[in-house]
Amino acid sequence: MNKKFSFLLVLVLALSTFLAACSSSSSDKAGSDNKSGSGSGSGKKDQVLNLIATAEIPSMDSTLATDSVSFLVMNNVYEGLYRLGKNNEPVLGMAAEEPKVSADGKTYTFKLRDAKWSNGDPVTANDFVYSWRRAVDPATAAEYAYMLYDVKNAEEINTGKAKPDALGIKAVDDKTLEITLKNNVPYFKSLLSFGTFYPENEKFVKSQGKNYALEANTGVYNGPFTLSDWKHEQSFQLKKNPTYWDKDTVKLNTINFNIVKDTATAVNLFETNKVDRVTLNAEFVDKYKNNKEFGSYPETSVFFLRLNEKNKVLANRDARKAIDMAWDKKSFVDVILNNGSQPANYLVPSDFAKGPDGKDFRETNGDLSKLDVAEAKKLWAKAKKEAGFDKVSLELLNYDDDNSKKISQYLKEQLESNLDGLTITIKPQPFKQKLDLESKGNYDFSFAGWGPDYQDPMTFIDMFVTGGAHNQMGYSNKQYDKLVADAKGPLLSDLNARWKAMLDAEKILMDDAAISPMYQRGTSYLQRDYVKGIVKHPFGGDFGYKWASIEQ
Repeated sequence: MNKKFSFLLVLVLALSTFLAACSSSSSDKAGSDNKSGSGSGSGKKDQVLNLIATAEIPSMDSTLATDSVSFLVMNNVYEGLYRLGKNNEPVLGMAAEEPKVSADGKTYTFKLRDAKWSNGDPVTANDFVYSWRRAVDPATAAEYAYMLYDVKNAEEINTGKAKPDALGIKAVDDKTLEITLKNNVPYFKSLLSFGTFYPENEKFVKSQGKNYALEANTGVYNGPFTLSDWKHEQSFQLKKNPTYWDKDTVKLNTINFNIVKDTATAVNLFETNKVDRVTLNAEFVDKYKNNKEFGSYPETSVFFLRLNEKNKVLANRDARKAIDMAWDKKSFVDVILNNGSQPANYLVPSDFAKGPDGKDFRETNGDLSKLDVAEAKKLWAKAKKEAGFDKVSLELLNYDDDNSKKISQYLKEQLESNLDGLTITIKPQPFKQKLDLESKGNYDFSFAGWGPDYQDPMTFIDMFVTGGAHNQMGYSNKQYDKLVADAKGPLLSDLNARWKAMLDAEKILMDDAAISPMYQRGTSYLQRDYVKGIVKHPFGGDFGYKWASIEQ
């Protein structure tokens, strides 16, 4: 998710995520704050969980959402054919049983369970047909339409060569759904748990018109919780969904999120028993690392600098390579982040996906860039001479939470010190506005992140194809495009060749210095001992609260 984790990664990164799957923020993805201040006492008794988010929800429309904050919330209020379970394997959601699959692996027939939307309407096969057609309809302009390109005719529809009703999805009857794929896709079940594949209640969506999903009461929900309250830029609240098919599994009655962008304020809320979980930045990790409520874990979100090639300076490959080589990523993660993150000299994260040979993708490809200030200075001088510039002013687009501001200052100091004639101005923006500026290409370079949407390297690699919805920086390489197209098409029948194509594509991206990778996020946090069962997902929506509870 753009997320992106393109989550990408969203402001809920805590130096971590602006990302499901999807764009990630730099702060805690799922946050940890409260809204009503029920405190530890009443919270424990009433099954109330108080959390913090570092950003407003950009969208609650599953067809249009692209970021980690949105997918976090949607993962808990909507449900597709599958959802990620407690062990992060796809488990049955709206599907009542595992599908019948044709011999060629291209046709899936699902039986749906008897489930209801929060307004009492039944969830039907047509809800999936309507949602998927809406996603690929070019009139919708959904950035994530390409996620459905494995479905027959999806790409043709999205590029205006076919009508939406030609999509390879059919409601055989109210409870029988047939899906026809273009290719036999090894990660298809993983895809079906992702937000773009959620159903939508056609009658309700059309009744709301342009107001659909803009407020808590203009959405309808089929997941474990409902979005019961949404005070924009301030707070939002989830309530247990009484119509959810598996409601007896859900223990929490209420989840309160307060939007807090300053880590010190968030920590104070934790210390005063107003929130149950808080993500820590560098200055608080050392203070609390011996606390019994301290925890830390590695993530699969990767953060990087987008280098917009619409800028005449950044259109120069040597200039981009100079920027990537001119700043110290190791000191950055050790000092500025100090939260378990690791330097990234790559796009696809470590400990995420293994190839046919059983080796981790990252182990095979290794590091693809490095710190070399002396070489950066040479490349920068060469680029200045070739492009005919002496003094360069670049604007760094970033999020407006406190961690992102520290990141900006570090980059500014490093790059201005090491690249002669460079001046950087910093442009902090609220999460939603920052994503919008990137989508429109209105920036020079930006701090961005991506959390994976499904468990395959392609969720990172296909972001940067020519004209891709999450490219957003004018990058284009025909060889790269071909490798991606082959890995998503003809090579699906040759998994070894497909894996090599993705490895080669990443090498090209890094050799072109299309991005300057920064770090693979780690997260350090404080969480109350009585909070149990929150599931951290390595792809898709960051957290699942279906199995969470408050224990005495």
